[in-house]
Amino acid sequence: MNKSELDEIANFLKGVSFFSGVNRVSLLELCKNIKTKFFEKNERIINKGDIGDAMYVILNGKVNVHDKQHSYSTFSTADCFGEYALIDDEPRSASVTAMEDTSVLIIESKYFVELVSTDMGFTKGILSVLIKRHRELDVIQERLAASKQEIESGSAKMSGLINGAMDAIIMFDEKFQIILTNPSANKLLENDDVLQRKVLFFFDDASANLIESLVKSGLDDNTKMFNNYLPEIVKVIGSNETETLNEGTISRYGNDRETFYTLILRNIEERLIAQEKINQLTTHTKYLEEEIEQLTNNHGILAEDISMFNVLKLIEQVANTDATVLINGETGTGKELVARAIHTASNRAKKPLVRINCGAIPANLIESELFGHEKGAFTGATVARKGRFLMADKGTIFLDEIGELPLDLQPKLLRVIQEGEFDPLGSSSTVKVDVRIIAATHRDLLKFSKEGKFREDLFYRLNVFPINVPALKDRGNDVCLIAESMVKSFSEKLNKRVTALTKEHKKLFLEYEWPGNVRELQNLVERALIVSKNGEIDWADIIPSTDKEDLPQSQEKSNRVLTAEELVQMERENILKALRQTNWKISGDKGAAALLKLRPTTLTSKIKALGIVRPI
Repeated sequence: MNKSELDEIANFLKGVSFFSGVNRVSLLELCKNIKTKFFEKNERIINKGDIGDAMYVILNGKVNVHDKQHSYSTFSTADCFGEYALIDDEPRSASVTAMEDTSVLIIESKYFVELVSTDMGFTKGILSVLIKRHRELDVIQERLAASKQEIESGSAKMSGLINGAMDAIIMFDEKFQIILTNPSANKLLENDDVLQRKVLFFFDDASANLIESLVKSGLDDNTKMFNNYLPEIVKVIGSNETETLNEGTISRYGNDRETFYTLILRNIEERLIAQEKINQLTTHTKYLEEEIEQLTNNHGILAEDISMFNVLKLIEQVANTDATVLINGETGTGKELVARAIHTASNRAKKPLVRINCGAIPANLIESELFGHEKGAFTGATVARKGRFLMADKGTIFLDEIGELPLDLQPKLLRVIQEGEFDPLGSSSTVKVDVRIIAATHRDLLKFSKEGKFREDLFYRLNVFPINVPALKDRGNDVCLIAESMVKSFSEKLNKRVTALTKEHKKLFLEYEWPGNVRELQNLVERALIVSKNGEIDWADIIPSTDKEDLPQSQEKSNRVLTAEELVQMERENILKALRQTNWKISGDKGAAALLKLRPTTLTSKIKALGIVRPI
């Protein structure tokens, strides 16, 4: 080598970790006897078993250190291999093959030893590197010791976990011999000495065949591990012949030499008993619910009058559709109850029913309430807020008093109905929703629309399926049914016992017009229970007198011509009065037919035609 080549090799060796502590003068002396050799890809550099006489430094390229097909490691540029040959002449312990075209520096042991004996600087440099490596080995040793402690600690924790598990854990080998169990498994198997016994002996035939088939099917799988739920409940038979039903998992792990299986079982006897009890109770409850539904079928709405039966029929017809419903009726007639009945009977029943009273929210806030707003959309909007429509997504929204909705907001509602989308206040993003709309009003919206107080196109969009809830005064004996129910409810709530309604009391309820409808009736009954004494209520004093009506109103009522439908309704109510007075006896001197001066067969036909049914 010329001087420039020596300098280049010396500079290269300075970057090799093995020679990093050697000074440049010593490295130049070493380079005088270094050889360079080139190996093609897949060419063998060292053969296992060859007597070592030199070490190698990779100038460029990549090599594989291996024993036949097993690879130990790979080395590349500036890595060394074969260093042990510098101090002994033992056979090589592995082969080295070029993985790509590779050039190496060959440092023969005789020149290395000679330089060590004559050049103190070279010796010190090599020793410094070896000492550094020794110290690194000490650190590695300490880490190994710490790792050993961690492994022992982990093993103790794992043992505690296995032994403390409530589930039975059984490990067995490929021959189905048990090699480990935890206390829960010993309890399940009713045996503390099960090691080396066949695990299949502790199962009935069907369960043993299942576990055996899972193990054998797993052997065909090339993967070393699998984890499966047991597809069926297995029966364990303990040493004392106790049989238990269990669910569980089976898993496999291992290596090329041996394979093990872990069976985790959980006793489900108590759960099955509890589940059976639940199923029985559920079946019984379902039966009772069906019985109640057959008896009432009214969604909680007390009704005996034909007008409310018609409302119930409309609820059933529209409930399972997504049609928009407009409920019309006087204030206090129970429009919200009808809305809830529609939602409960619909396929959206498990989703929310969101209610908003359009007349109870200030005009400047209702848009935010309905559609939500972004942070900073208006003064006081310190955080973003969801609107009622977004809260009702996939469910139903009930817009009570829709006639009070401000005109400037009605186009936005129309867009939701038509397109199913809206823009929250202060947002440029469009929100899509799937909402069923039910609206209610005591206003004449058609008249409102003609007067310009309500958008006509919105009215027709809302009025897809109108339901008219009759006033309480038009529901005949329903007022007495509802009153009796309310009396019972408030007496329980206030812990007061009161006497039942008499015929005279019911007459007072039937004669009053109830301008506040059911809400007025509720308030009146609650007040009556509060002021009651010794279980007695003076209903004549509680219910406003009909005598207080002025004469012009009475004259107007007497001069009004009744419709055919009203005449039928009057006949129905008259027959009902007769049936109640005669305790539903039809024939005989004291029967309803005699009281009405009708033939019993004629009365029977009328009862059937008018749909009159004796209450249960």
